[in-house]
Amino acid sequence: MEHAVILVYSTSHAMRIEKLLATRGTVCKLIPVPRHLSSDCGVCVRVSRADIETARSVVAESGIEIEGIHEIWPI
Repeated sequence: MEHAVILVYSTSHAMRIEKLLATRGTVCKLIPVPRHLSSDCGVCVRVSRADIETARSVVAESGIEIEGIHEIWPI
């Protein structure tokens, strides 16, 4: 299964997005930021590619500023 990651500016934002997605029944997980996307240390929120639009909606409604949503593929 392919995934997408939501890059955020702080761990607290990642945790808040994770909680909001979970309340909508969207499966997600906090993971380390993939190094090919950012050299910054930190976490991001991983969701299924099928849930990208739900994630965009949740982020927009929350008012949390994000760095972006990036699709990632298995190696």
